Amino acid sequence: MKNSKNSPYRLVPNLYGISFGVAGLAQAWTLAHATISAPVWIGNTLWICAAILWVFTSVKYVGNIHEQGRLHTELADATSGPFVSLAAIMPMLLGVALEPYSPTAGKVIYIVGLVSTVIIGGWITGVWIRSDTKLAQWHPGYFLPTVGGGLLAAGGSAALGWTRPSQIMFGYGLICWMVLGSILLARLFTQAPLPTPLIPTIAIELAPPVVAGNAWFTMTGGRIDVVVTALAGYAILMGLVQISMFSTYRKVPFGPGYWAFAFSYAAGVTNALHWVSAENISGLKPISYALLAIATCALAALSARTVAAITHKTFFPRNPTVAVSGQVR
Repeated sequence: MKNSKNSPYRLVPNLYGISFGVAGLAQAWTLAHATISAPVWIGNTLWICAAILWVFTSVKYVGNIHEQGRLHTELADATSGPFVSLAAIMPMLLGVALEPYSPTAGKVIYIVGLVSTVIIGGWITGVWIRSDTKLAQWHPGYFLPTVGGGLLAAGGSAALGWTRPSQIMFGYGLICWMVLGSILLARLFTQAPLPTPLIPTIAIELAPPVVAGNAWFTMTGGRIDVVVTALAGYAILMGLVQISMFSTYRKVPFGPGYWAFAFSYAAGVTNALHWVSAENISGLKPISYALLAIATCALAALSARTVAAITHKTFFPRNPTVAVSGQVR
């Protein structure tokens, strides 16, 4: 086994945000296929890309944490630990996408992802309870293991026709959002600003209301009711917060944290597609395609910026052990 001193880069679990973001856009195009008959191959291609990126990230990330002796400490890390849950959440999304083409394989992959997500959510919640984590260490990434995992599981279970599991997971995610959301807003309101690399995680604040809305639309067959309308109200507030944060976001050096924008904003577009379809408004197709074009161009720009940063070796954070030892210049 190589010593960590030979590894100049530290691969962080928020790299899973890349495949997660692509999956978010794939969800939007898949919904558009159902609502406006958008080309199915676009969504399928994005799902394939998301799956490849998830596998590639898993191989590289697990190898890196093993090499650097972080295998048993990564999930408990106060900063990066919550992002590890994306490794389990992604198979749920991929399983739902695969199910129409291979029902048995899709359901098996989904169940494995669901069980893993719930186990990680329970374990990491226990870590938060028993550890001496300071409020200032919290960031919106803490939504991912239970809030994100629960609400995405609710939508996924509903898409597979599993009514009771979808209701259970909706309650799981919704109550965790109420609890963690209060803590996280208290942290953002009352503590020092987030460390610069973590500032993009504020984009995740948009995700709970729109992901919950997407799940509820799926659970109710696309109907508008008081629940989805209330969720939309909070989503509007969080959307305005995102607009107000643009000048702050621009000051953050580009890195893996920028992929926190991808899934959250794509989920917002998916939620908007649900709304325009449910309202059956005039101009449904052009509005839907305009939303999809914005989301697709944004992801393409983010991907291009990522490739450029990787090429110039500025994307991945340096391994502190190597930097301190003087082996990295």
